[in-house]
Amino acid sequence: MLCKAVQLLFILSCVHTVTHAQKHIRVLIVDGFSNHNWQQTTQLTKAILEESNLFDVSVSTTPPTAHDPRWAQWQPNFKNYDVVIQNTNNINDTAMRWPRAVEIALEQYVKAGGGLYILHSGNNAFPHWKEYDKMIGLGWRSKTTGFALIIDPNGHIQRLPPGQGDATNHGDRFDAVIHIQQRHPINKGFPDEWKTASMELYRYPRGPAENITVLSAAYDSISNKTWPVEWVVKYGKGRVYNSSMGHLWKGDVYPLSYRCIGFETTMIRVAEWLGSGKVSYPVPANFPTKNAVSLRAVTDVPKGH
Repeated sequence: MLCKAVQLLFILSCVHTVTHAQKHIRVLIVDGFSNHNWQQTTQLTKAILEESNLFDVSVSTTPPTAHDPRWAQWQPNFKNYDVVIQNTNNINDTAMRWPRAVEIALEQYVKAGGGLYILHSGNNAFPHWKEYDKMIGLGWRSKTTGFALIIDPNGHIQRLPPGQGDATNHGDRFDAVIHIQQRHPINKGFPDEWKTASMELYRYPRGPAENITVLSAAYDSISNKTWPVEWVVKYGKGRVYNSSMGHLWKGDVYPLSYRCIGFETTMIRVAEWLGSGKVSYPVPANFPTKNAVSLRAVTDVPKGH
């Protein structure tokens, strides 16, 4: 009887292990070009997600130049993944574009129910691509492009039409107090206000702003206005998350913005929600408060699989 009991426990353990593995959310990071440090951004993002033990993360890197003959062979299969993280940006070279077939494939993927995470400067990319503008809701765009959203003192959203206000811009990085605008599975359990380290706050983010929900905002002392920080967009059956958090510039090494416990927690919960529609990852005890940032030690670099 003892042997049979041991065998049964072994079988149940194996079933649990396989079931757990099957529950991992499949994530694809797309990178290859940006005016930011996209290599380290991908490395840290992959490690942060994998450290949570909720994700299996793959990377698809584009060919290095717009004229590289390998572009014709670069065809990431988005359908194999629950979440796509967009970490490319052609703001300094608009000739660097995804092949049209890949653009269409992403549109179809999200419309059919896929999850899309626009990581920081990913919303600077592809002003030629109208469906991309619809997917991201707001991005780094000219003064004449789309609506800009401002949060008034009463917490209401004002929509500035094209031509009013300014083009998208930002000031110096600072420790911004994030104000929750809309409760959502991503920020469930977060304090109403919390401080993130060394954030780059976008002023006048612009776009179609259709089917959009602003999750949080932050005050900018230079413009004396409050601007959206995080928002989600419904695109077909799919979910899109977009935020200016996650800045990592050339020359940075595991910067404060990525050591922020609030940002890391948000990234994990965003990817889980995009991939499953639910959030199980807990809010850690050392989550930031309104008055204080919370950072991982500089030596405590996240280790991925």
